[in-house]
Amino acid sequence: MAFKKSDGIRPFENKIWLSSPTMHGDELKYMKEAFDTNWMSTVGRNINETETLLADYIGVKYAVALSAGTAALHLATKLAGEKHYGQARPNAGTLDKHTVFASDMTFDASINPIAYEDGEAVFIDTEYDTWNMDPEALEKAFEIYPDTKLVVLAHLYGTPGKIEELREICRRHGASIVEDAAESLGAEYLLDGEWKETGSFGDYNCISFNGNKIITGSSGGMFLTDSKDDADKVRKWSTQSREAAPWYQHEEIGYNYRMSNVIAGVVRGQFPYLDEHIAQKKAIYERYKEGFSDLPVKMNPYDENKSVPNFWLSCMIIDEDAMCAQVRDDSRALYNSETGKSCPTEILKVLADYNAEGRPIWKPMHAQPIYRTHAFITAKGNGRGQSNAYIEKGRALDVGMDVFARGLCLPSDNKMTPEEQDVIISLVHDCFR
Repeated sequence: MAFKKSDGIRPFENKIWLSSPTMHGDELKYMKEAFDTNWMSTVGRNINETETLLADYIGVKYAVALSAGTAALHLATKLAGEKHYGQARPNAGTLDKHTVFASDMTFDASINPIAYEDGEAVFIDTEYDTWNMDPEALEKAFEIYPDTKLVVLAHLYGTPGKIEELREICRRHGASIVEDAAESLGAEYLLDGEWKETGSFGDYNCISFNGNKIITGSSGGMFLTDSKDDADKVRKWSTQSREAAPWYQHEEIGYNYRMSNVIAGVVRGQFPYLDEHIAQKKAIYERYKEGFSDLPVKMNPYDENKSVPNFWLSCMIIDEDAMCAQVRDDSRALYNSETGKSCPTEILKVLADYNAEGRPIWKPMHAQPIYRTHAFITAKGNGRGQSNAYIEKGRALDVGMDVFARGLCLPSDNKMTPEEQDVIISLVHDCFR
């Protein structure tokens, strides 16, 4: 096999995680406050303080604390659909019979709310500069589906997409943006000469406090907006849409989506350490970049002039001519070892053998079994059926699947020591021997 073990390297005694929670102690203080004051429900000081902290930090007027980032995305998507198409019947979603443009390379929590609201996702291909939604492909999508009025935009692994271009295209076509900043809390983008936080660029904005995020509540999410009406509506929907009556009266479909005051205590205790976590994640990224400088690989890219990622996950992509043979089906992967070459499957296997956690890049949504019948748009137009048995058309364009094939997420836990990271860097080198 191509992998040649370096002398003296042993598996880690304690597992090196991809990205695990980093707790500091203040979290327990605020959780205990909820316990001691008996505010163990979906109301309380922790929730109020957390909403204020996040709104002030991100630079929006209102924040609504919810049970998960997915809950925030669902209610944001539902709200956008109602704004464009009107209130839905109780047995139908607000996006019924309507298309929604969506980032292709993302976690399915970005996309599933479109289905919750009976809409049809149209996936927009990725670009190589940031691994996010391609503005050229989005423009092409509006040519094909000119009636579409909603775009769900995600920032992959904490790196802002091309926000200025994407916003301009959406505004020109009268479309709203649901900004999925679940992975990018603390990342910044330069817009109109001003540095602003992700989570403030869309018409409806969402972040996540899942256990592996840059700061965590163990769960939880946040809806962010400058509209009081939108914040009030999301707060109402998230508490079962109860009307102002002395009994339980409901005129809209509601959800049990409000954040617990206990979970909010964890987020409240984590928040002062956000900038510290970002600095630690950036140091990990820079050490990988330097450590791999002699290998045929590149780190996940970003525009250094217009964006500052939060460096949530450090990723790498292998040069095409340095890829060994690799095949994947829907649940397994195989590869052929080749001297001087490697592939994500080999590297991830070696890391796992040494008790370190890596992960494949998100598999693009248009290739997921549940969404294979949905449209996929590239900068050239329809991304499906690009080949022709009788006419040579060249290589099919599918940036997302190319990044998925050649890329992987590296161990990025901010409790990993430089010495431990040096071992991981050595293991990756060994894969190319």
